[in-house]
Amino acid sequence: MRGFRPDPVAPELIERLARAAARAPSGGNLQPWHIDIVTGVAMARLKAIMAAKLDAGTLEAAQYDIYPRALAGAYKDRRFQVGMALYGAMGIERGDTDARQREFRRNFDFFGAPAAIFCTVDRMMGSPQWSDLGMYLQSFMLLAVEAGLATCAQECWAIYPDTVDAFLGTPPERMLFCGMAIGYEDPDAAANRLRTIRADGAEWLRRMD
Repeated sequence: MRGFRPDPVAPELIERLARAAARAPSGGNLQPWHIDIVTGVAMARLKAIMAAKLDAGTLEAAQYDIYPRALAGAYKDRRFQVGMALYGAMGIERGDTDARQREFRRNFDFFGAPAAIFCTVDRMMGSPQWSDLGMYLQSFMLLAVEAGLATCAQECWAIYPDTVDAFLGTPPERMLFCGMAIGYEDPDAAANRLRTIRADGAEWLRRMD
């Protein structure tokens, strides 16, 4: 979801979901995820910090490639198509750079969500452990839906690692992976009506009997 109501979410509920999600599969039981919950006054402070950073045009560098640098073929096409579909759902024309920039900024307001989590991982961890992060995050997201909440996983936060690390007090041996907006769905948000197109199974599924 990319539109949330301002209704607060009990921090105790988020903590309960975060603890339950820790039953996610983990190779060697390493459990490489580290989770910070942000709500209330802390959330308002982070949103204010990010608004000031964006107003000033402050840029930082992601510490990992969010997408492959040589992204091509069907993968590149899908990324382009979902971007067009998202902006189309909101009535934003391709050439309307101002509107697109305003919408991009909403990432750093968590699309109006009143709560969030951040996921960090020890820098010694490799690709297999990063897949564990994905299993943890999806487990959390499914548990949140079951609890009546909505979420939006946000790798966009990876492009502001210095700001987030300073805000959270993240130790230097850990790297920011992503954030996640958490709240109650705003049914009137146009972006929430988007349903992404998925590739036909013939493209990626094979069965051997």
